[in-house]
Amino acid sequence: MNDLSGWSNLAIVTATVLYVGAFMLFAAEWASARGLHQVARPVRQGGTLVTAAAAGGGERAEGSFPEYADADAESAADSEDADSGDPDRRIELFGRMGVAIALIAALANVVGVILRGVAADRAPWGNMYEFTITAMAFIAIAFLVLAMRWQMRWLGLPVALLLAVGNGVAVTVLYVDVAPLVPALHSIWFIIHIVAAAISGAAFNIGGLASILYLIRQRLERTEKVTGYLTKLPHSSKLDVLSYRMLAFGFPLWTFTVAAGAVWAEYAWGRFWGWDPKETWALVTWVIYACYLHARSTAGWKGAPAAWISVLGLVSFWFNFIGVNLLFSGLHSYAGI
Repeated sequence: MNDLSGWSNLAIVTATVLYVGAFMLFAAEWASARGLHQVARPVRQGGTLVTAAAAGGGERAEGSFPEYADADAESAADSEDADSGDPDRRIELFGRMGVAIALIAALANVVGVILRGVAADRAPWGNMYEFTITAMAFIAIAFLVLAMRWQMRWLGLPVALLLAVGNGVAVTVLYVDVAPLVPALHSIWFIIHIVAAAISGAAFNIGGLASILYLIRQRLERTEKVTGYLTKLPHSSKLDVLSYRMLAFGFPLWTFTVAAGAVWAEYAWGRFWGWDPKETWALVTWVIYACYLHARSTAGWKGAPAAWISVLGLVSFWFNFIGVNLLFSGLHSYAGI
């Protein structure tokens, strides 16, 4: 089993290095687009004639996410790049290489998680190191599905950075040797609770990153200074909708995560809720996202106010995920480093 644990560690380290490589390729993709600028051309949207910069590109076929494909039709090469080759070709090359490396990294990440579980002879979610590498695997899979199925490769730079930092912190700071589970974790609710948390966490992270990109692009749109790779991103209104859809998908799962945790607490400690720091902050995170969805559906909040709530929710999620274990003592302290 020690050999399997060593191979698991090697797979996670390999994934971390590859995530760094993917980040560098996506950074090169963004750098290759420095000569692009927004093309303002009139199109009709909702019966109103607006510019492409306001409309976010031409019409696309209906579906779940196709409107979020990169905005090639909205960008053009600056004349000063004409002598240095076709920038779109370089952008496409670096972008495809970044996705390919991210795919290999995600495979290594998943292999590392599986080998960790086999080495421990249990589900590999008994401590913060295992939680983190599993969460990174779910985020990587979510990104790859969006990039390869719905042409949302423009998420690559922030997602690769998140994956590189997350796995890097896991292998350098959070790592612990394989150990048996504490008695409180011996329950089917252990698996149900953690899997639901990891899937909802992937949705929250993608939605939060989309909100950050929205805030950047929306500010530049107001000044009509959208240049570089930002011209490849969808219009800010579409980024806003993407963030909303991701959070709307993740919120019911997070609700189930909290409920499953309460059932698990009854099984392990004889009470459904005890205001343990981890439980309390999970509820705080739930309230933030509930406020986000409520504000959008009732007050009609869209744009920057909603985006900032989304970012606040992401910060709360990560504080609950790692910060609570490091700063507070409670019944969940067995999951610390």
